[in-house]
Amino acid sequence: MADSIHDVKIDPRNLDILISVNGELVPRGQAMISVFDSGFILGDGVWEGLRMVKGGVPFLREHVERLYEGAKAIFMDIGLTPEELVKRLFDCLDANGMEDGVHIRLMVTRGVKATPYQDPRVTISAPTIVIIPEYKEPNPEKSQRGLVLHTVNVRRGYPDVQDQKLNSHSKLNCITACIQAANAGADEALMLDPHGFVATCNSTHFFIVRRGELWTSTGQYCIPGITRGNMIRLAGQLGIPVFEKPFSLYDVYGADEAFVTGTFAGLIPVRVIDGRPVRHPMSKEEWSGAGPISQRLSAAYKELCAKDSRRSL
Repeated sequence: MADSIHDVKIDPRNLDILISVNGELVPRGQAMISVFDSGFILGDGVWEGLRMVKGGVPFLREHVERLYEGAKAIFMDIGLTPEELVKRLFDCLDANGMEDGVHIRLMVTRGVKATPYQDPRVTISAPTIVIIPEYKEPNPEKSQRGLVLHTVNVRRGYPDVQDQKLNSHSKLNCITACIQAANAGADEALMLDPHGFVATCNSTHFFIVRRGELWTSTGQYCIPGITRGNMIRLAGQLGIPVFEKPFSLYDVYGADEAFVTGTFAGLIPVRVIDGRPVRHPMSKEEWSGAGPISQRLSAAYKELCAKDSRRSL
């Protein structure tokens, strides 16, 4: 069985981190929330994954905006202004003495309920806001070895069932897809939309390169990925033709390159998809690492992260 795409070496510094629970800094072993919390009972909440680079957070405004947009969509008042939330974030990071190589999970749930029931009107507290910063770096072996993807039968559904643009705590369809891919010996699940076109992966966004063109899905059946959006913009700046369009597994199997993107690891190349090596269909060469377009985008993205790292909106 393949490892998780988020496979990392355990950093002993994380054993002593302080976690922010509703503004109170608590040692890791003592950080707790109520069993009546909306997030625990029903997955009722939204979250963001962020990285700390050189003392700041790249694309901070975009992450905070997406969090508040998700909260508005589910009719949840976070209870803090964006500026107050950012201050709380950096209070936590500064209390831990963190500067670089940090991954942050920022979670907001609807709060504590009077009884285990879905109706938001039984919520009796302000929203629960938890910030977990950890020293966590992507495993370089993943990029060197390349990922193995497996197409699963779990679909990214219609927005009138559960809008896939929501970065919500309710991730059961992605978890089921992840399990299916892991049982197939893959690193990540490739998921289709309701029409059978490629949508995204279970925890990352998916791109292919075909004959010099960069393709990704329409974006209608996945969260509005911040790294995804940056890759699209960078491709335009680098003169790489880029298209957000419906495409099928036929197009994927004939691609010259493929990669996934996400806040945690940036860009990771893909080596095999459904047992088929990622290479031009007329080629018999063994996979030897990220292709030329993947390499250019990865380098440009790393530069952009360092340039955009900030501590305020």
